Amino acid sequence: MSRVGMQAIPIPSGVSVVIERTRVRIKGPKGEIEREFHPAMEIVQEDGELRVKRPSDRRDHRALHGLTGSLLASMVKGVVDGFERRLEIVGVGYRAEAQGRSLRLHLGYSQPLAYDPPEGVKLGVESPTVVTVSGVDKEKVGQAAAEIRALRPPEPYKGKGIRYQGEQVRRKAGKTAI
Repeated sequence: MSRVGMQAIPIPSGVSVVIERTRVRIKGPKGEIEREFHPAMEIVQEDGELRVKRPSDRRDHRALHGLTGSLLASMVKGVVDGFERRLEIVGVGYRAEAQGRSLRLHLGYSQPLAYDPPEGVKLGVESPTVVTVSGVDKEKVGQAAAEIRALRPPEPYKGKGIRYQGEQVRRKAGKTAI
C-alpha cells in the first residue's frame, strides 16, 4: 500500500479547494494553483482534509496513488507557504541584476544574458551574487532555477558558475607544475 497516498492532506484555514472531476484548484493566501490529475484517481474533500482513493491494487494505480497525494500536498504547501530556491553566483565579475520582472546576468560571456521567468515565478536579487526564485508551484520554481543554473553551470576546476545555495561542487586537481 502507498503510505504517501494513504495520508490525509489537512487543509489549513484560509485555503479553498475546488474539485471538478480530474481538475483540482487550490486558492490560498500566497496565490492560486490548478492541476489536472489522472482520471483513475478519485480525490475527495472531507472533514477539512483531502484524500486520494485508488480503484484497484494494480501496480500503475499504486504508483499514481502516491504521486497524486504528493502533488496535492505540494499544492497546499505552495499556496500557504510558497516555495523558494536560492542560487549563488561564483566568479570574478559574475553578477546578476533585476530588470523589471526579468533577470540580467553577467556571466563572462561577451554580452549579458537576460532571463524571463515563467508565469507565476518571481525572481529576486538579494545581492549581486545571490538570486532568489520563488512561487507557489514547486515544479515551476525548480524548473526556473534549473534553467538559470544551466546558463553557466559550475565548472570543476575553479568552481566558477551558478550553483544552488549549499550545493557541493566536486573539484578536480588541475595540471601539476614540474
